[in-house]
Amino acid sequence: MKTYRLGIIGGDGIGPEVTNAALIVLDACERRFGFKTERTSFPWSGAHYLSTGERLTPDKLAPIRAQDAVLLGAIGHPDAPRGMIERDVVIGLRRGLDLYVNLRPVVLYDDRLSPLRGKGAREIHMTVIRENTEDVYAAEGTRSAVGTSGETASVEMRFTRPGVERILRYAFELAQRGAKHVTLVDKANAIPVQEIWRDLFDELGAKFADVRRDAMYVDAAAMWMVQRPEQFDVVVTTNLFGDILSDLGAALAGGLGTASSGNIHPGRVSVFEPIHGSAPKYAGKGVASPIAAIGALALLLEHLGESIAASAVDGAIRDGLRTGRIKGVEAGVQPTDQVAETIARALAG
Repeated sequence: MKTYRLGIIGGDGIGPEVTNAALIVLDACERRFGFKTERTSFPWSGAHYLSTGERLTPDKLAPIRAQDAVLLGAIGHPDAPRGMIERDVVIGLRRGLDLYVNLRPVVLYDDRLSPLRGKGAREIHMTVIRENTEDVYAAEGTRSAVGTSGETASVEMRFTRPGVERILRYAFELAQRGAKHVTLVDKANAIPVQEIWRDLFDELGAKFADVRRDAMYVDAAAMWMVQRPEQFDVVVTTNLFGDILSDLGAALAGGLGTASSGNIHPGRVSVFEPIHGSAPKYAGKGVASPIAAIGALALLLEHLGESIAASAVDGAIRDGLRTGRIKGVEAGVQPTDQVAETIARALAG
């Protein structure tokens, strides 16, 4: 029986609750599809920092690096210094493990979740590929003359040929397996350094002759995602723009409660998470929707090579929402564990 090493970082707020719900579904997958996981829990969170003062630093990544994959709940505690733990854990894992792909499928599980009139699952079906290790996220930046009229804050927007080339190649290869259409999103008309994206997109695209390609500026892309989402299949973009557009994509699919992501380095340990926050006001109440966390589990299973199990989880979510057994994706409409058990029962057959 195939066994996978799985790291678990529950995190803060509702993170441990939605992660536990995903593990209920994972238990059902293991029983049905004949594989096992050896699970190791890691404490990294704002709560852990507040109680111990310990932070996730690069020298502490070795046990995580030894896993096959990591399931992450949510990071963020209202009493921790703003952004510090998020940078330590979320960005620290991405950079420390070189997780250069941020994979954000936009999945409309049920037409009733769409906020767009006349647009359903036939029109809303795209995958946003966000470069995950460069751009302004990769630099601390500086602030000078703080508190004076001359205060200045700056950060370098930095791209490298290897960094841009590998994320573009990932996007082309993903499109080649499916829709055969890639859209590059940048702002090269106003930010000249982003010409590197256009140049490499054309250079690499010539090697994928069976994949149709086009490019547009980020402001136009945001507009067309709302007006004509059906024109998008695989969207590849920078770290900064990808952060924004992937949340817009989540809104098109019914909100952050539906949205999952993978932080991936193909062939290496990768991290999978719901993209919602820790929502401390719902913590401990058992009312948070676990759909995004369970969707992240499906992405994790796909990464491990358990494609049949991943497809079954996705199908169980979709069927549960369409039949009404899962009442919605908002906090409070249904107990967290009840949603997980509904999906687990569907997987049992």
